[in-house]
Amino acid sequence: MELYLDSANLKEIEEGFKLGFLNGLTTTPTFMQKEGIADVDGTIVKLSKMVPVLQIEALGNTAEEVLKEAERQLALGLDAKKTVFKIPVSLEGVRACKMLRNKGYLVNVHLVYTLQQAYMAMQAGASYVCPLVGRLQDQGHDALSLVEQCVDAVEYYGYDTKIMFSSVRNAEHVRNAINIGVHTITVPLKVLKQLTENNFTTLGTEQFITDTRLMTVRVKEAINGINPVVKASTNITEAIIKMTEFGFGAITVVNDDGSVRGVFTDGALRRLIGEKGRDVLQKKLSDLTYANPISIDANILLNEANALFKKTNVDTILVTENGKPIGMLDIQDI
Repeated sequence: MELYLDSANLKEIEEGFKLGFLNGLTTTPTFMQKEGIADVDGTIVKLSKMVPVLQIEALGNTAEEVLKEAERQLALGLDAKKTVFKIPVSLEGVRACKMLRNKGYLVNVHLVYTLQQAYMAMQAGASYVCPLVGRLQDQGHDALSLVEQCVDAVEYYGYDTKIMFSSVRNAEHVRNAINIGVHTITVPLKVLKQLTENNFTTLGTEQFITDTRLMTVRVKEAINGINPVVKASTNITEAIIKMTEFGFGAITVVNDDGSVRGVFTDGALRRLIGEKGRDVLQKKLSDLTYANPISIDANILLNEANALFKKTNVDTILVTENGKPIGMLDIQDI
């Protein structure tokens, strides 16, 4: 099934065709008017250089006028093999279709709302026949049945015509088109972006990324580069200020020789104030007693760090290298 982008927005078109596998672009005068495009011919030429196949409108009150307009557009420098002229279905429209096809031009007969209209376009040799699904459904019609009948007619009678599913409003329409077996679909970028989205896929991908990170990244590569260290001679009030500046709920307390004395946490602070009152804030960190800090070597993989977090039920682990503190690993860094 060919996949076309349906747009006149240059940013959308550039974004969509970065995918590298779209078959072409459909656009309309209405799209261009909404985008505020003043130089229609210039825009058509620009688009023709951006996309593999460009489908553009060729309008006229008579078949001769439609043909004249198509050839005028080709004279702008368009490639006839990569340009499809869109013609609204009518008696003059299908006559124009036949005239263009006799010259080897590609034609999309669109604005199709009935099987009879589609049949006339097929009989006239249309390269594409384009029922408008969303618009038909807005009017309460069974648009999917019409598209299916068009596909069946092409296959039954052997017409050299592709049925294009258009006026796509949602991802469900794309699923409908696939199930029906249409030959071509043209989709707005908003809907195109939804076609690969699924919450379970997102969750699975995130889990794969997390697990890969745990197995390949070392602790020193995961820490944020801040080493929240203060000397034991620092008073507790100043230590609280440093803790806030560092952005951690813990700081490493070191002796004058740089060796680790312990880790002071915001939890320990709350316990101290609860036990001894506000006067404790004037004490120095050296006045406190510390348990052996929970630490991990900087060269250990995150997998082991993750296991340590689960075992100890802490939020922050001291990171050391050659016995010296180099930072803190927060559980969020995992």
